[in-house]
Amino acid sequence: MLIDVHAHFYTPRCGRADWAEMNARRLEAGRAVGITFHVASIVGTYGHRSPTYFPSPADVTHANEAMRALERDHPAAVRSYCLVNPNYTDHALVELERGFAAGMIGIKLAASRRASDPLLDPIAEFAIAHDLPILHHVWQHRRRDWPGQEASDAAELAELAARHPRARILLAHLGGGGDWAHSLRVLERSPNIWIDLSGSGCDVDMLHGALERLGVARLMWGCDATIGIGWGKLRYLESIVPDADAIEAIRWRNAAQCFPRGAFDAR
Repeated sequence: MLIDVHAHFYTPRCGRADWAEMNARRLEAGRAVGITFHVASIVGTYGHRSPTYFPSPADVTHANEAMRALERDHPAAVRSYCLVNPNYTDHALVELERGFAAGMIGIKLAASRRASDPLLDPIAEFAIAHDLPILHHVWQHRRRDWPGQEASDAAELAELAARHPRARILLAHLGGGGDWAHSLRVLERSPNIWIDLSGSGCDVDMLHGALERLGVARLMWGCDATIGIGWGKLRYLESIVPDADAIEAIRWRNAAQCFPRGAFDAR
């Protein structure tokens, strides 16, 4: 079993003529490296019709419907996050209800609102009530504002986790840029936050540091936009984790415990 906890797909509204080919290529590459499940989201129209990190309600609804359709087409390989924009609280809660009823197994938050903002509280409360984890886009140690997004770092995500200690939260793409060591130090004090190891970065000590600071039980494997570097990290992890049980935990067992019971059963 191998679960990619951070995957993305595309729709015809994303502005790419090759959107269907990109989706097919991801599934094909997943089969080649042995991915059992892609737990995925579609982030609006990726900036084509509304800003990537501030998707309009219409683009959020479109993305979630497209994600559910893709899951119906590939029930043995795809599971879905429900994307929401917390700036539209009422719409976000309606989307979550629809997504939960349709079998979506987690919540995806991009950089639409800082993780420490109270606007995220209703979403966290929904997640707790419905036994869903939250995957939150994070910039590792945000030192300034970045154009086109309201990015959060681990310290801000830890504020959300502290306000909602029963919530299960995934910090996205440890290798996605910025000071990952800062994130690891912060997360030592946030036991209800896990990290996904995705992202294009893989500094020399990143995986060693994650194992040392957080331990095997709080690490989950993921790829984000592309699979190649995620696959390379997995191969390296296999050489440094202490035993077979530990690598199985990172490959899939931690995800199976974090996501709702039965999320990865046959459909």
